[in-house]
Amino acid sequence: MDGENCTSLKEFLLLGISSSPVIKVTLFTMFLVVYLIILVANLGMIVLVRTDRQLHTPMYLFLSHLSFSDLCCSTAIGPRMLAGFLIKNKSTPFYGCALQFLIFCTFADSECLLLAVMAYDRYLAISNPLLYTVKVPGKLCSLLMAGVYMVGIMDASINTILTFCLCFCGSNEINHFFCDVPPLLLLSCSDTQVNELVTFIIFGFNELITLSAVIKIHCAEGRFKAFSTCTSHLTAVAIFQGALLFMYFRPSASYSLDNDKVTSLFYILVIPMLNLLIYSLQNKDVKDALMKCKNKKRFH
Repeated sequence: MDGENCTSLKEFLLLGISSSPVIKVTLFTMFLVVYLIILVANLGMIVLVRTDRQLHTPMYLFLSHLSFSDLCCSTAIGPRMLAGFLIKNKSTPFYGCALQFLIFCTFADSECLLLAVMAYDRYLAISNPLLYTVKVPGKLCSLLMAGVYMVGIMDASINTILTFCLCFCGSNEINHFFCDVPPLLLLSCSDTQVNELVTFIIFGFNELITLSAVIKIHCAEGRFKAFSTCTSHLTAVAIFQGALLFMYFRPSASYSLDNDKVTSLFYILVIPMLNLLIYSLQNKDVKDALMKCKNKKRFH
């Protein structure tokens, strides 16, 4: 492979979701509303957990970090995607594309591991409620979260380096609205087998860790109890992991970029809203904390 061809690419052109002006306006309005809801609601959840002493427990600490991960994933992609509906310039610098993917992948991986931590936390709370505070002290929660983010950064760095060290010696047009692995592999003129293997290993590891956090409960009675009382968490895990499985656990020959755009929109915009609905709006403690804040404002 000619070295000059590999290094000549300075930018990518993101083709976006649609080229129709009418569809662009409709999608921009809809996605802007969704992104603003995600932004305000997740920031509100983080502030609420930090300020209300009733929510200073491991479960709500993890929920605040889940909101933070969802917010970062959506923000890594959302503003640039919205801008793509309005501006004619579709170009994105090569290193800007790499940075966008690094941030997105970091928090997507972190969310996978965080869901596993949350599942195990709920199991401990259900199986040993009296010893729960002893087994899950504040220092352990901090160490777990540090480990989650460290592993997320490490996985994302490996994936980013391998992807953006490929040769892109042909077209620089990405048939997508952000710099994701599948369209970049299709664009590359290098052998991408190593990249596909590494992606499979990284996401496979995250999937197994998340699912085994609940499935590998030794006591059958405990397993039934955990499944029956943590339905909402399992629903969130199934939706998030199902989207990632569909997106990344396929050979490059079977990629369909039109379908991938829909799937990407699902886990960038829809899943963060579902997480808010599943974990926050259906939670009695969160509702009580919101009412308390509302009553304080009225009093002042």
